[in-house]
Amino acid sequence: MLIMWTRTVIRNSLSDKILNYTREYSQASTLAFFRIGFGLLMCYSIIRFWSKGWIEELYLLPSFHFSYYGFEWVKPVGEYTYFIFILCFVSSLLITVGYKYKISMITFFLSFTYIELMDKTTYLNHYYFISILSFLLIFLPLNATFSLDNLINKKNYDKVPRWTIDSIKLLICIVYIYAGLAKINSDWLLDAMPLKIWLTSKYDLPLIGELLQKNWVHYLMSWGGMVYDLTIPFLLIYSRTRLFAFVLVVFFHVFTLILFPIGMFPHIMIFCSTIFFGSNLHGKALKAIKIILKSLGLFFKNQKLKQSDKLNIIGQKIIIPILIIFFFLQAIIPFRYMAYPGELFWHEQGYRFSWRVMLIEKVGYTNFKIKNPNDGSSFMVDSSKFLTPFQLKQMSFQPDFILEFAHYLGDIYSGENNRVEVYADSFVALNGRASQRFIDPKVNLYNEKESINNKTWILPLRDEIKGI
Repeated sequence: MLIMWTRTVIRNSLSDKILNYTREYSQASTLAFFRIGFGLLMCYSIIRFWSKGWIEELYLLPSFHFSYYGFEWVKPVGEYTYFIFILCFVSSLLITVGYKYKISMITFFLSFTYIELMDKTTYLNHYYFISILSFLLIFLPLNATFSLDNLINKKNYDKVPRWTIDSIKLLICIVYIYAGLAKINSDWLLDAMPLKIWLTSKYDLPLIGELLQKNWVHYLMSWGGMVYDLTIPFLLIYSRTRLFAFVLVVFFHVFTLILFPIGMFPHIMIFCSTIFFGSNLHGKALKAIKIILKSLGLFFKNQKLKQSDKLNIIGQKIIIPILIIFFFLQAIIPFRYMAYPGELFWHEQGYRFSWRVMLIEKVGYTNFKIKNPNDGSSFMVDSSKFLTPFQLKQMSFQPDFILEFAHYLGDIYSGENNRVEVYADSFVALNGRASQRFIDPKVNLYNEKESINNKTWILPLRDEIKGI
């Protein structure tokens, strides 16, 4: 009886704490600042992507596109692909100014995610981060203050539920912690791989090029990167270490930006870390923006708005369970690799969408043989006739790419009454190891189907990588 009573007390106490937490409020300026920064970063990223000619290079010129499993229907739409990018840019601009925020954020999420899914070759962790972050932001009132929606509705809110801000912090913490956990492996910590490969190639960098050749630097950066990822969320959360943590964030991401071509990821993570600062800083930033807008004649200073102390989110009882499910999925998805035998870094089943950032260096070559089962004749395919150099490089060491391209070749060379067989001659080197055969050359890949099941035609790695 005592045990049951204790359990009931604890359960009721926990319920009360959760209920009280949902009733806590924070300054709306934090969300407004985050909205403006996020919107501007997305505007810049779209302009940058377009200006570099990547839309044409990655989506229009290739005759074949690698698809994500279950999203094979998501493809570039010829010249109309530009319209998707325009839609993404316009929606990010509207997010910045806070106009029709909910519709704008949904539009951005759908258009950006569609762009991300058009070709698997362009997968990057920060694309995935932006996609899930934008999904999260759909449910948060980032337009509660300092938005065009306020002017149109003639209503402004000073405070928003605390959980709306904390949910963004939680997602950022997940990214860092899982990235840190992924670095707890023998290749990264005991062999400083693949950093040792990458850093030694940076010998021509001014001032630090010679230093990057030192073995102790490779290990320092490997261990330092792991410690940084695992500790930075807690340093940002704790007010006394927050400023120091932010300096670390800026240094870490600027340094990695100098060393590696990782695009917008450093800018995004530096900005996102500002969410951990107090609302006073965000409020001061908004005041500075107001001054700039007034000097440009863009701020409606005479517009009278009805001030409301607190924003009560309509549908909160529905939104919170949705977000609980969302974060539960974010917590378990990175661990799906445990369902597959063998070395994750080798077979890559469950590798994507798990915050495993820059952990492997794989090089390889994969050639395909087309065999006619009727007469036994065969020939080798020149894959460069069908793939761009970038696609060819990515395909050469990723098994799902190899399978999809094998099916593409099978469809091309099969006749109406003659289904050909497709075999892969594939060798891959992982993190400085000697190259070894990657795909079973005796398996007709044209008969293998893409699924979530284990790919038995991937030959095992002749080594063991210990760790999480």
